[in-house]
Amino acid sequence: MTPKTKSPIWHPFTQHALQDEMTKIVRGDGAYLYAADGARIIDAISSWWVVTHGHCHPQIVSAIQDQAGRLNQIIFAGYTHDPAEEVATQLLKLTPAGLEHVFFSDSGSTSVEVALKMALGYWHNIGKHRTRIVVMQHSYHGDTIGAMSVGARGVFNVAYGPLLFNVTTIPFPSKGHEQTTLDALASTCRKEGPAAFIVEPLILGAGGMLMYPPWVLREMKQICEAYDVLFIADEVMTGWGRVGTLFACEQASVTPDIACYSKGLTGGALPLAVTLCRADIFDAHYSKDRARTFFHSSSYTANPIACAAAKANLDLWRDQSTLQRVASLATLQEQALEPFRTDSRFTNVRRTGTITALDLKTTDPGYLASIGPKLGAIFKDQALLLRPLGNTIYVMPPYCVTATDLAEIYSAISDAADAV
Repeated sequence: MTPKTKSPIWHPFTQHALQDEMTKIVRGDGAYLYAADGARIIDAISSWWVVTHGHCHPQIVSAIQDQAGRLNQIIFAGYTHDPAEEVATQLLKLTPAGLEHVFFSDSGSTSVEVALKMALGYWHNIGKHRTRIVVMQHSYHGDTIGAMSVGARGVFNVAYGPLLFNVTTIPFPSKGHEQTTLDALASTCRKEGPAAFIVEPLILGAGGMLMYPPWVLREMKQICEAYDVLFIADEVMTGWGRVGTLFACEQASVTPDIACYSKGLTGGALPLAVTLCRADIFDAHYSKDRARTFFHSSSYTANPIACAAAKANLDLWRDQSTLQRVASLATLQEQALEPFRTDSRFTNVRRTGTITALDLKTTDPGYLASIGPKLGAIFKDQALLLRPLGNTIYVMPPYCVTATDLAEIYSAISDAADAV
């Protein structure tokens, strides 16, 4: 019989038999969270990678409050509103040139579902039977059915196998083996004529913060162009400054055919996502024949309050000081990480932009490494929000984090390695 818990809530990615006591958070401010017992916690992973400028940023909070008093919700089929129009217009100015249409949704997973449906709808509507999707080894694109199908198969989704569609997987471009990946992609595109290739640019997040260089991303895009395969960039995590530039594709001078953005889109204040595409993908659905309609929606598509938060966030990104803070954080992260590069307790010490990661040496590596929960408990006791991916410890803080905060975070990582 399942033991009765104090709360009826079933928490995400949580094994309640091992962790049934949740930390109650009552307030957020900047890089900090405050627990019900008064403890101040440094948010070292941006509350699951979403908070960019800091918790409760006054400009974003003010925009939310103002919009909530004027228009809080309206069906987005047949109607529109200023916050959505302004967000779409600004996005197209900030994102890589060539993306021309914006479809709103409400999470990273759904933005990926939208991208996959756009790709398949495009080929169907122009009369070509191309349905295969190509993915990268170790990738993660979300927890809805389509998103799981194009992610790595394993502990995350083994129980749901009957629901998932088949894909073709190419190897991750690990250092020294990049050409193997490129050759595999080219061979797959040539032999299978797939509909699309979906990839996390520069960093595979939940797959273990695996990093690869921009030149590989650029060559993968060129291969897709050569074989007329749609290139989908899942920038749900890598967007909004995480990799040092506003979007990861910038570093490879790549314009994806379809791009997915979420997480930091509202600065971490409210759930919102967008899927952007080039004009011909939209045009393939544009017809007086209603059967060619793009059949996707959610009740809260382009919610006005969420869009107001996104608009305030985009205004912040138009200020050069925001990118300067990103550059400063990237430098601080590199300085803090440097001692670990020669630390024998760790391996694969790495950084891209504002994200660092390092693997603690253990006999059972991977997401289910027994050392993971032990590390998490230690960090929790030290008032840090750090959530290791098994034996992989990563640091992805809001851009307002201080050098003192980072020193505390990395000191805790070193102490934790000793403790376990």
